[in-house]
Amino acid sequence: MSVAYLNRIATAVPPHDVHAAFVNFADRLLRDRREHALFRRMADRSQIAHRWSCLAPTGPGANEAIDTTGFYRFGSFPSTADRMRRYEAEAPDLVTRAVERLDLGLDPSPPTHLIIVSCTGLSAPGLDFTVIDRFGLDPSIERTVIGFMGCYAAINGLKLARHIVRAEPKARVLLVCIELCTLHLQESTDLEQVLTFLIFGDGCAAALISAEPLGFALDGFQAIRVPGTAEQITWQIRDCGFDMTLSGRVPGSIADGLRSASGRMLPDGPDAIDLWAVHPGGRSVLDAVETALDLPASALATSRDILRTYGNMSSATVLFVLEEMLREGRGGRSGCAMAFGPGLMAETMRFSSARH
Repeated sequence: MSVAYLNRIATAVPPHDVHAAFVNFADRLLRDRREHALFRRMADRSQIAHRWSCLAPTGPGANEAIDTTGFYRFGSFPSTADRMRRYEAEAPDLVTRAVERLDLGLDPSPPTHLIIVSCTGLSAPGLDFTVIDRFGLDPSIERTVIGFMGCYAAINGLKLARHIVRAEPKARVLLVCIELCTLHLQESTDLEQVLTFLIFGDGCAAALISAEPLGFALDGFQAIRVPGTAEQITWQIRDCGFDMTLSGRVPGSIADGLRSASGRMLPDGPDAIDLWAVHPGGRSVLDAVETALDLPASALATSRDILRTYGNMSSATVLFVLEEMLREGRGGRSGCAMAFGPGLMAETMRFSSARH
């Protein structure tokens, strides 16, 4: 049976750095003095310096709106329909930028399969048709859309791509993860909900998976569900966008889940892993993984760098981490990727450097 390889990855983000603007705007939603002080402490400790959005932030003197078009305005946050219209307008160009950087024209054979992953927008005909039309792909290319799974969806996309390549050795799978998380902020005085203003940004990652022995071999996958935690991460469609619950208990639950499943996930122990591609869901999430698996501080350096530069871009983020590892040509032979989301689930992937 063929081995599937993650040959290369390309990424793109929108042009607008909104981190400071989002933090200041969220700060103004809180009325309780103690919650205000806690929010500021968490903002200072977030280890995020930049986040990128399709929304252009207003200047420091603006009072009512967070962005230049007034998409978010105090007392008048957008409806679900308004958010989806903005997604439909912005997502195609960001997808195009990421796929262009993948340089598909350099390959002797075009993609045979297309997987689109997103949990921040829905429309039909969708982004699969955008990619086919803009890049002249065969209209009969096999298409799959993975939707609404949250931050771990890229791991499931890679899992599906691996199944395809192992079943059809000549397959070339194009995987695209596109998330416009900043279209789903909520006007709220609930501290846990307001804290999401600290974390999420927009981004897109495109990847090519095939049997060609280049990049990282996709060796195996393991899904871990943490019992009794389903309410800690939720993602639900409501009248005013997609409404997220992100409990402060999540890092502790992730740590518990990884400890209990480490024997299944890492049969040879953490010391056998050279590369750790951990989804940076936030500083506390990375701290929890590091503590649970007793990793050295350097193990999650790439994940922390992606968090600092981009924030959490939901499904696309772990591919940003893997792209950096591919670019640096890391000498490590064995790797583990993981991402977390509703369920509460940890989706994990073992990978290894291709042998040339």
